[in-house]
Amino acid sequence: MKLRIARDEMLMALQRVQGVVEKRNTMPQLSNILLEAKPEGVDVIATDLEIGMRALYKATVQEPGAITLSARKLFEILKELPDGEIELSVTENNWATIRSGKSQFKVVGLPSSEYPALPSIEREGLTPVTGAGLLELIRKTLFAVGDNDARYILNGLLVTLITSEKKTTLRLVGTDGHRLAMAEQETAAAGGKDAAKDGPKEIKAIIPKKAAHEMKRLLEEGDGEPLIGFTKNLMVFRKSGLLLTSRLMEGNYPNYQQVIPKEKDQDKKVSVARTELEGALRRVAVLSRDKTNAVKVTLSVGKMTLYTSNPDFGEATEELAAQYKGETLTTGFNARYLLDVLAVMDGDAVAMQMDNPLSPCLIREPGNAGFTCVVMPIKV
Repeated sequence: MKLRIARDEMLMALQRVQGVVEKRNTMPQLSNILLEAKPEGVDVIATDLEIGMRALYKATVQEPGAITLSARKLFEILKELPDGEIELSVTENNWATIRSGKSQFKVVGLPSSEYPALPSIEREGLTPVTGAGLLELIRKTLFAVGDNDARYILNGLLVTLITSEKKTTLRLVGTDGHRLAMAEQETAAAGGKDAAKDGPKEIKAIIPKKAAHEMKRLLEEGDGEPLIGFTKNLMVFRKSGLLLTSRLMEGNYPNYQQVIPKEKDQDKKVSVARTELEGALRRVAVLSRDKTNAVKVTLSVGKMTLYTSNPDFGEATEELAAQYKGETLTTGFNARYLLDVLAVMDGDAVAMQMDNPLSPCLIREPGNAGFTCVVMPIKV
């Protein structure tokens, strides 16, 4: 195998796969990437057996072939090389030689035959969605997904794709049991002829948090509108020559509709400037207890008061103007949970609704009906 490739092209390929390759050393092949040189360019493939990524990059291939090399070491080498062309050649004993200017590296590889195969994918049945729309939905929900939660299913993002003759709607839901975020929007035009015949079609799938992170990173690159589709146990994401696949999580997602309180049942309503609340929470939370980040929130006519105390450090109070007319209400929140919600909101104001100090708090973005968040209070 022998090829020449621009350093920037190869570096982009390696940057993309760093999040996919397996960090724990369970199988040496999984911390490697597979390079397949063919007449039209070089295919760069990575997998951790759950998520797979494949894309073709421009290269001048003198001798076709394949090898697997350490994704991290290759990335570190390329980061240090100057701009220009790189020559990569492989000898029979799976040693790869990388040459650039006066630099030469010899890297030990593994035979390509030992690399796990990616699942075969049908090109049909993928739904076009807008890249900016999908990125926005992931950004507004991913923060609420569980991290190594004992309830396995909460470590995934619920994706619902509804296609009809007139429109395609995408809804994402994330929750870790303490907070929930739901975002939906129309992402593309008509779903096509099939949807017209059978009425609206709804597909529900739970994708791992890691797969959602990788989609988000690819969407942040811009360029090219993505296609998304689901088979029985696989999510398929295509974008300008790149293919990302992920196994779906098996199990029943909690009934999130039951968790979202009805607005009519929430008579304690407050509206406050988002950036002011964010700043005040950050300041007051400096003295909160490390584990719970508990902040006491008191609503009274025309104002919101934040208070925190810690026997080891002291206490902090901050008052900010708020639109509130109800009777005084005192409750408590994990400040980090509120800050995570505020960080993904874009409007100037934030609307919060509760029924009593221990009821779920409904958080909305005025002017954006497609985004809803629920945060559970804590006792303070």
